[in-house]
Amino acid sequence: MELEAKIDRLPIDLLAHIFGFFSSFTDLAQASSVCKKWKQGARESLACKQNLSFAGWKMDDESAARLVCDAYNLKRLDIPRSCWGCQITDSGLTKISLAKCVGNLTSISLWGLTGISDEGVTHLVSRTKSLQHLNVGGTFITDESLFAIARSCPSLETIVLWCCRHVTENGLFVLIDKCHNLKSMNLWGTRIPVDCPKKLLILRPALQIKV
Repeated sequence: MELEAKIDRLPIDLLAHIFGFFSSFTDLAQASSVCKKWKQGARESLACKQNLSFAGWKMDDESAARLVCDAYNLKRLDIPRSCWGCQITDSGLTKISLAKCVGNLTSISLWGLTGISDEGVTHLVSRTKSLQHLNVGGTFITDESLFAIARSCPSLETIVLWCCRHVTENGLFVLIDKCHNLKSMNLWGTRIPVDCPKKLLILRPALQIKV
């Protein structure tokens, strides 16, 4: 009881600093349910994060969106497929796109999320004006997503389209034309024509292409 009383006297900013060391979102959620003060501390710890990764965690649309919305200073967001099964869908990406931090994100990874499509990706990238690195490898996106990326991500430097079998050279050419800072593109496992990389290099000789 004495220890609990001492913890209760800690200022919120110190609680937030302590909660920032939590690697488990489950632990953070449990801490936030203790009392209003701890809940505020947990929210402030998220607000300080610049990197957020759900790798290895079983997340759904609601929990992922809630955490991202509280991470006001977020720069890098990682939502990959995991052995636990990251159940993120288009609905989740749409909710995440409404978070205040999205416009400042410089890196997003949606690697292997088979539950998402052009609908969710388009919603998300439409607000990522600062995006430099994007990984949508192993998803079922089409040229529709590439067109949206080309419209909304002028600062894009790298993109991973590993095994995105529904993208075509048309989408890639639009991407090259609009994203003038593009330096690297991973096209391994796509179904683009054999001569497509050579055509892309004619337009952007310095581009690094992995096939």
